[in-house]
Amino acid sequence: MYKNIKGLLALAQERNVSLSQIVLENEVKHSEKTSEEILQIMKYRYEVMKASAEKALERPTNPEGNLICGIASTQYSYATGNKNTLCGEFLNLVMARALSSSEVNASMGKICAMPTAGSCGIVPSVVISVAEKQKATEEQLLMAMITASGLGAVVTENATVAGAEGGCQAECGVAAAMAAAASVELSGGTPSQAITAFSLSLMNVMGLVCDPVGGLVQIPCAQRNASQAVNALLSADLAMAGVQSYIDADEVVEAMYKVGKLLPMQLKETALGGVAATCSGACLIKTIQERDKSV
Repeated sequence: MYKNIKGLLALAQERNVSLSQIVLENEVKHSEKTSEEILQIMKYRYEVMKASAEKALERPTNPEGNLICGIASTQYSYATGNKNTLCGEFLNLVMARALSSSEVNASMGKICAMPTAGSCGIVPSVVISVAEKQKATEEQLLMAMITASGLGAVVTENATVAGAEGGCQAECGVAAAMAAAASVELSGGTPSQAITAFSLSLMNVMGLVCDPVGGLVQIPCAQRNASQAVNALLSADLAMAGVQSYIDADEVVEAMYKVGKLLPMQLKETALGGVAATCSGACLIKTIQERDKSV
C-alpha cells in the first residue's frame, strides 16, 4: 500500500482517516491476520511495555553492573513528591517511566523493543502518559501504538534503527519520532501534524552517537531514554502548535541514515568513543570488574 512516509500520509489524507488506520490495513494485508488479531497482539505488547515502565518506579531492579540501579525510583519520588520541579510532574513522570524500562532491560527483565532494546523506554513512557493525560480509550491507545509501529517499520525498511549502524540517533532518535507521532494522534492532531512531529523529533537528535559505557546498555542509554521521551512530547506540541519541519519526513530519515554512515566506528556502539572513552567511564567499569572478581 505504501513504501514510505509520504505514501502513508497521502493515503490517510486521501481517505480522511488516521495514520493508524492505514497502517492497520497494511498489516492485515501482509500478515493475513484480522485487524482484531493484530490489535490483540499489540495489546499484549503494550501490557509488557506498561509492566516495564512501572516495575522500577518504587522498587529498584538489580541490573548487571548496577550502573543505573535505582534511577527510576529516584526520579519517580522527585516527580511525585516535589511541587517545585522545573519540568512539572507530568514530564518528570514520563522520564521516570522511561528510566524504569531501561532498568528492567539492564536487569535482563522483560521489555518490548520498540524499535530496539536500548530505546525500549521511550515509546511506552510517552504513550502511557499521554493516554492517561488525554483519558484515551484502550482502542485509541492501541491505534496510536499502531501508528508508531508503522512509522518504525518504514524506517527499518528504508534506513536503520541499529545503534551499531547508525548511532543513537537511529535508536533513541527513531523511538522519539515514533512516540511523537503517536502522541499527536492520541491528542487529536492531524496525520500531517503527526508526521511533522516525527520529522522534528528526529531532526532534534541528528548525529547523536552511540557510546555505551563499558558496552553496557545503561549509561548514557537510560538517560537518553528519558531525554528523548521529552523530545517526543515537545516535538508533538510544536507540530500541533503549527510549527513546520519544512524538510520532507522521508528525507529526514534518509539524512539520518547518511549521517549514521558518516559516523566513525568508535561512535557506533563499540564503547571506544564518546563518554564511553572518558576516564570516569573507564573507572566505573574497572570498579565493577574488581567487585565481580571479589564475589
